[in-house]
Amino acid sequence: MGSGDRSERIRTYNYPQGRVTDHRLGLTVYNIENFLDGDIQMFIDALIAHFQAAALQGGNQG
Repeated sequence: MGSGDRSERIRTYNYPQGRVTDHRLGLTVYNIENFLDGDIQMFIDALIAHFQAAALQGGNQG
C-alpha cells in the first residue's frame, strides 16, 4: 500500500475536473460531488479487493 511517510499522498481531489484519485489503489472516479456526499462504496470495494488479494498472496500489503 504505502510506506507511511508523512508526505505520502493518499488521495487527490481535483475540483475543476471533478475527479478523486486514491493513490494507494490507483483508482480514479470522476464524480467528486457524490464522493464528498458519502458515495464511497467504489473505494471501499477496491480496498477490500486489495487486501483480499494480498492475503491470498500470503503477504501483508498494508
